[in-house]
Amino acid sequence: MALYRFRVTFEDYDDVSREVDIKSTQTFVDLHQAIHQSIGFNPDYSSSFYISNDQWTKGEEIAFKPNERKASRGITLMENAKLSNFIDDPHQKFYYTSNFERPFDFHVELVKILDETPGVSYPATVKSAGEPPKQFGNVYNPTTAPAANEDFDFLNEMEYNPEETEDFEEVPGSGDGGRDEGDDDTENQEEDEFGSEFSDDEHFDDEKRGGRGGSDDY
Repeated sequence: MALYRFRVTFEDYDDVSREVDIKSTQTFVDLHQAIHQSIGFNPDYSSSFYISNDQWTKGEEIAFKPNERKASRGITLMENAKLSNFIDDPHQKFYYTSNFERPFDFHVELVKILDETPGVSYPATVKSAGEPPKQFGNVYNPTTAPAANEDFDFLNEMEYNPEETEDFEEVPGSGDGGRDEGDDDTENQEEDEFGSEFSDDEHFDDEKRGGRGGSDDY
């Protein structure tokens, strides 16, 4: 019985590859599970093979656990698709997407057609190179800093509480520009002192005018 050897590479990780031997009579779901086993992925997610050309252009789709839209179109299912029915080229290529929710893309290329080795269980991984990425990546939960408020609120910043203003006494004289009764007494006292000193100004003017004889001399 013919045996297919496929080389499987990640589209975005060139240094990671696997070679898988599988019987020509086995199905795409067998190849799907073999690829996942070779890289340590969980195979229980919606995935698809696409018949491709040398430029890895997607053609007919062969699906595993398709969504309702695909199923309603009567898409070919992996478990019903025997490999030999889709091999037309000794270097047949398939574009493969694993897990559409968090996808990884692969290039799957037929590299050899061999004879089955008695006593070997297939599919089988015969060559492995490179460490594959994690299937679901690394969990990253950044601490989100609170958004900066461009409008600086001074009262909130100082934890202002209107009720606290009741604890403060009214500043003396605040109602008349800071003057109090003491200020009035002081001013009155100063006026009395200076007033007594110059209290004879009016008499001085009269005497001066009288000394000059007043207006009658002219």
